[in-house]
Amino acid sequence: MIQKAFIVPGQPHPLLAPDRNAGWMRLRQAYEAVGREIERSGAELMLVYSTQWFSVIGHLFQVDPKPSWTLVDPNWYEFGEIPYEFRIDPKFGELYARLCKEHGMQAATVNYRGFPIDTGTVVALKLLNPNNAIPASIVSCNIYAEREETRALGFAGRAAIDRYGKKTIVVVVTNLSNRYEVAEIDPANDRISSQKDDEWNRKILEMLGEGRLEDVAQVAREFGREANADMGFKAIWWLGAVMGEHNRYDGKVWEYAPVWGTGNAIAELTPNDRKEIEFEKEFDEGPIPNFEDLGTGLETHNVLAESPRTHTQSEMSEQDDIGGPPPEAHNVVITPKAAKPVGPYPHARRVGDLLFLSGIGPRRAGTNEIPEGIEAQTRSVVDNLRAILEEAGSSLDKILDVTVYLTDMKRDFNTFNKVYAEYFGAIQPTRTTVGVDSLPTPISVEMKVIAAI
Repeated sequence: MIQKAFIVPGQPHPLLAPDRNAGWMRLRQAYEAVGREIERSGAELMLVYSTQWFSVIGHLFQVDPKPSWTLVDPNWYEFGEIPYEFRIDPKFGELYARLCKEHGMQAATVNYRGFPIDTGTVVALKLLNPNNAIPASIVSCNIYAEREETRALGFAGRAAIDRYGKKTIVVVVTNLSNRYEVAEIDPANDRISSQKDDEWNRKILEMLGEGRLEDVAQVAREFGREANADMGFKAIWWLGAVMGEHNRYDGKVWEYAPVWGTGNAIAELTPNDRKEIEFEKEFDEGPIPNFEDLGTGLETHNVLAESPRTHTQSEMSEQDDIGGPPPEAHNVVITPKAAKPVGPYPHARRVGDLLFLSGIGPRRAGTNEIPEGIEAQTRSVVDNLRAILEEAGSSLDKILDVTVYLTDMKRDFNTFNKVYAEYFGAIQPTRTTVGVDSLPTPISVEMKVIAAI
């Protein structure tokens, strides 16, 4: 039921001061053009995720049917007041929050007069939906949520949309690069803070223009590091999960311009299931979970589901010596047949019919010896995986998803890939391969897997 998705900026400049800069005016005009397109679309709901609505404890959902107030942005107060009154769909917000709770996430609805709506959401709704023709739903951005929790929030959003059954426009309010000019500038001469940020922004927009949403989601971490992306560009993880985590979209970039040094853009994505994809990236994500069967196995700071007692490192060492975990820790897997964990965590945990393994390296059981070379290390990692899986009643051929960490992608990937194919070529688990600067011990490869039991 998702008709389109839009990525839009949340700065007040295009709304309150478009005449002070040609780029701000272009953003304003593009915003208004998109708003007219949305109003003509027949959409029945607008779902908004804004990186400017911060939450600390869990995720919040606005369910006041008619929130109204006057906003003064704390950074750009000299631009003046923004009075607003919006039309909110409380039933959808309540459904979204309930689905999150049912699947182990902390969520709460908000229905208080005067509860502040963030500048980004206010700007987006006033420019995209000026007549309140379409009821909206607004979800917060938890500042501590990392990729998996943000994706889970997105999957919950997609489940809510599917269950609600209304034609939906999805809106993400986020900057691209987020490096502000910290001194006063002449608005007429506003520019992107650095050439590097501008280059990154243009690359991201090139991908979005080609409809490659999932590819953008995969480079979000690097974009966040290199261009100081807004909230690490986590909004793209949420959007990817809501939209289905693939590249089958028709994309369009409406506008791109600086706002006080940051990168602001308006981009559109339209689902196109018939679009032919020439190639899929090697580092594509793991499988898209069926949210109805997701359970409460999300290892995030917001999980509410009850979990067993945490074991100390000394307890785990003792468990290794006796050959397995104590009976009360039936869902914790530790085996002396694999190298001991280097921190306070088990080799694996069972959640329902799934087995979640910690990152497993090539150190050899008993001696902690690290083999030389990427080929030997890869084989040793697989040996450790096999031992842990068999201890848990599983096996290599039941692996569903693999995340690989390589400390030298350029040097080691080809050799690693050949060895990997020997073990997993016929099994065909999904795989994500990530280049990292270092791992906790002086090793070159680590693998994290999810397997069936």
